[in-house]
Amino acid sequence: MIGRDSMEDVNIISIIYLMIGFEVKDVELPKLDYAKVDRWLGEVAAAHDRRIGNVNYLFCDDKEILRVNLEFLRHDYYTDIITFDYSHRDKIGGDIFISLDTVASNAAEIGVSYDEELLRVIAHGVLHLCGIDDKGPGEREIMERAENEALEIWRSC
Repeated sequence: MIGRDSMEDVNIISIIYLMIGFEVKDVELPKLDYAKVDRWLGEVAAAHDRRIGNVNYLFCDDKEILRVNLEFLRHDYYTDIITFDYSHRDKIGGDIFISLDTVASNAAEIGVSYDEELLRVIAHGVLHLCGIDDKGPGEREIMERAENEALEIWRSC
């Protein structure tokens, strides 16, 4: 996992279902049905002709996401998610950092519940691992459509 050496003195809580891990650093683990999240993300990946490999989520605060953004991407700003992609062929894998602080502020700003925004961001990470980008022309709309489809899958799980 990215940044483990710098986190060695931090108490990390881990939950692992199949090949998806959920960890925290300096925040409380979000109250989610992680078995359902695991099944859901498998379905999201399958909808894009991918299968889940080793995927690790690290929920953190803005301080940690900024540190990761600076150290590994040389970006000096906060973000809700950073995805490191280790996928190979149709098997997705990677480390996904999610700032719960930014998720909360984004939810309030756009007028959705914290839980809905968190699920959207969790899906966003897997969608990046499935090869969907959101930085180029027209890509943001493709990502938003894929996120909405992922949330529909969540509702039907």
